[in-house]
Amino acid sequence: MIRRTTVVGVALALLIVSGAGAAPDFASLQVQTYQPPKPAPAFSLPTVDGRTVRLEDLRGKVVLLFFWATW
Repeated sequence: MIRRTTVVGVALALLIVSGAGAAPDFASLQVQTYQPPKPAPAFSLPTVDGRTVRLEDLRGKVVLLFFWATW
C-alpha cells in the first residue's frame, strides 16, 4: 500500500512539474481578454408606492434588478 501511494505521488509530482513550464494556449481555448466594467446608465424607476427612485440615489449600495416580462 505504501509503495502504491509513493508511485502515485511521484507520478503526480512529475505531471505537475512538467506542466508548470508550459504556458497555456489561450487562443485555442478561445479565452477573451478582460474588459473592465462600464458604469450603468442613469435611469429611474417608479416604486410600488408611487415614488421614483433614481440609480444615482443608490450610489455605494448593492443594487439587484429583476426584469420580468410575459410574452
